[in-house]
Amino acid sequence: MIRILLADDHPVVREGLRGMLSAEPDLDVVAEASSGPQAEVLSASLRPDIVLMDLRMPDGGGVESIVRMTAAGLPCRVIVLTTYETDGDILRAVEAGAAGYLLKDLSRAELADAIRAAARGETVLAPSVAARLVDQLRTKPERPRLSERETAVLRLVADGCTNAEIGRQLFIGESTVKTHLLRVFGKLGVGDRTAAVTSAMRFGLLESPES
Repeated sequence: MIRILLADDHPVVREGLRGMLSAEPDLDVVAEASSGPQAEVLSASLRPDIVLMDLRMPDGGGVESIVRMTAAGLPCRVIVLTTYETDGDILRAVEAGAAGYLLKDLSRAELADAIRAAARGETVLAPSVAARLVDQLRTKPERPRLSERETAVLRLVADGCTNAEIGRQLFIGESTVKTHLLRVFGKLGVGDRTAAVTSAMRFGLLESPES
């Protein structure tokens, strides 16, 4: 059996997904979450094989939760299931460690097949999403260069440390930490800590938690 966790803030969507998947003899929905943080807790305790994750939820979810789940070394594979297919959303989700990116207009059979493929270790992408990723790869920017100290700061950000904690570990002031982060944001072309970590992993500037 493939054990599945549903993460979506709309109860009717979760109910519909559960109904669709219950018709498949090898798929078992073991829990439901209404936010990303709740999905993180349930994934850590239940260890499902697959998490179907909505991209945007009011109480938190999507990319930020995928980053934390990947960093925690959870064995589940996360498939984004959303109505959004903008380039930024797709790239951030894939860079964060998502095993797939699907749109909510797919059929029951397509969803079930995608879940099985992800459980086998494959990457599953909606056709339009795959096309967008190919376009992005063709225009992939030059790899940025981070200093040794900037890399050290960013690595601690990836570990979930606050600016104050980073300062204590590296024996520098909190204002200096902020300065390093601003420089990192500028070099990577991002605007927040989560995007900086995922972008750095994409460029190979940080090791992924699984490596």
